[in-house]
Amino acid sequence: MAGRELTSIRSPRVKAARRLAKRAFRRNERRFLAEGPQAVREALAIPGGLVELFTTAEAESRHPELVAAAEKAGAPVLRVSGEVMAELAQTVTPQGLLAVCGFLDVPLAEALAGAPKLVTVLAHVRDPGNAGTVLRTADAAGSGSVVFTDASVDPYNGKCVRASAGSLFHLPVVTGPRFEPLAAELKAAGLTVLAADGAGDRTLDEAIDGGLLARPTAWVFGNEAWGLPEETLRHADEVVSVPIYGRAESLNLATAAAVCLYASARAQRA
Repeated sequence: MAGRELTSIRSPRVKAARRLAKRAFRRNERRFLAEGPQAVREALAIPGGLVELFTTAEAESRHPELVAAAEKAGAPVLRVSGEVMAELAQTVTPQGLLAVCGFLDVPLAEALAGAPKLVTVLAHVRDPGNAGTVLRTADAAGSGSVVFTDASVDPYNGKCVRASAGSLFHLPVVTGPRFEPLAAELKAAGLTVLAADGAGDRTLDEAIDGGLLARPTAWVFGNEAWGLPEETLRHADEVVSVPIYGRAESLNLATAAAVCLYASARAQRA
């Protein structure tokens, strides 16, 4: 089990972990933080996914199986005081377990190698909570991968990791491509690129009725506030809108993504 308790935030190990809250350090070290027992469990399920584990004495007593699994995997387990955990964690009420994990993203070619029937693309999505929720939804709907374009939030942002509820560890994630060459590669892989936008020429109902969603599809979702830019829409095969039957002005990003992804999942399984 974990040894002597670290009580100072000036400890080199603690300082090294704390700086992973900043994107620049995450990129340089290709590591990120994941909080809570669920995230630790998911990281342990990937060989080499968990690099280091910080735990409080209380959390260690509640989750001895996770601490034992981390030690068995060869990851250092460091017991810290509640005060140090509060400094490390990015939540108001830390759960006492915090993992340092290695980056999980893969090249686009690898993500497309298995000929996925459904791909989720986040283009110009800046809110980490929205992005993480869409990632979780994509996982639930059976998406083969999720792509974060160069203009989108970092998927290893702490809020994004938490909002994904473990799904970040479940499916291939691609980061950083520009949309124009990305769209070309998606099409070359046999995917129909559908942009979800309120100004779409075709409604989701029409896309379903016309059989469009039965094809292998890459759905593109944009910024909740201003949608997808014109240059992005130009590179899509179709622009599809989610119909609003009531008086709501619009749907939020995560809800619209859920509607579109599940419509494709159902059509492809029919």
